[in-house]
This record gives sequence, structure tokens and C-alpha cells, in this order.
Amino acid sequence: MNRSSLTAAKIIQLFDLKPHPEGGHYRETYRAVEKISKSALPSRFVGDCAFSTAIYYLLAEGEKSKLHRLKTDELFHFYLGDPLIVVQIFPDRVEKVTLGQDILTDEKVQHLIPAGCWFGGYPAKGSRFSFIGCTVAPGFDFADFETANTKRLLNDFPHAKEEILKMR
Repeated sequence: MNRSSLTAAKIIQLFDLKPHPEGGHYRETYRAVEKISKSALPSRFVGDCAFSTAIYYLLAEGEKSKLHRLKTDELFHFYLGDPLIVVQIFPDRVEKVTLGQDILTDEKVQHLIPAGCWFGGYPAKGSRFSFIGCTVAPGFDFADFETANTKRLLNDFPHAKEEILKMR
């Protein structure tokens, strides 16, 4: 298959991706069988966690990953398509990182989102789709996933108003 003929719809079909609550499409590809007991985890976790999990994740043109945060670190891996803008909101700044294959223009093929950081993403202008992987350790659990409350974020991070309003 010629890469230029790939579409978001074709990737969704080929990889059996399903709608994700934050936006875009995903499929879990790995969940470690072994678990870390809640008693061995920091108190922010609500239960036992798999050692690690991984997903495929796709955002098509016009879609966005709404602002959210996890209780774990999350590592993004760029696979196919066009650049993806990742927005992270910190107490003192907003950072934007571009995931993509053009490493000569500072696009990243991997990027780490630290636990507790508010973040989201969207395909760069002119992008048809961005197909990435996400690895989480300890493993992902929807109980450890928090979607953003716009009013609260605007109050807590006034310096990030433009991005908060864009990513809701």
C-alpha cells in the first residue's frame, strides 16, 4: 500500500480502532498480566494496576484530544501520518511539542507526559491524521483518568487560557 493512499478511515478499519472518550480513536494492544498491588503504589492510585499498558491512538484532521490528565507517566510514540501538536499545561507555562517524522525540524518521534500534567493534542495545520502509540506504566485504568473542567482550569492556569479554550 502506498503511504499517500492511507486515510484515517482506513487505519481505523485496519487496526479496529474505537472512539476514545477524550476524542480520536484507539485500541489497547497490550496489558501486562502481572499487577502492582494498591498497597505498593502511591496513594493517588485507586486500585491495583497492571505493570504496563499500550494503545494505538489516532487523531484525524479536525479532531482533538481534549485536555485530561493521568496519574501515571505516558510515553507517546509517533508511527504514521502527519505531525501532531501535543499541548501540556504546567503551573508556570504552556509547552507545545510536535510529534512527527521530520527530526531535522525538531519534530519528536517520542515524547513523555509526566504524571499529573494536563495535556491534549491535535493534528498540525494541514495534517490529514496522526497515528501514534501510547505506553503507560503503571498500566492505564480509566479510574486514573481525569477530564478537564474548563472553569477550574481557567481559574488555576490563567496563563493557558487560549489553549484551554481551544482544547475543551
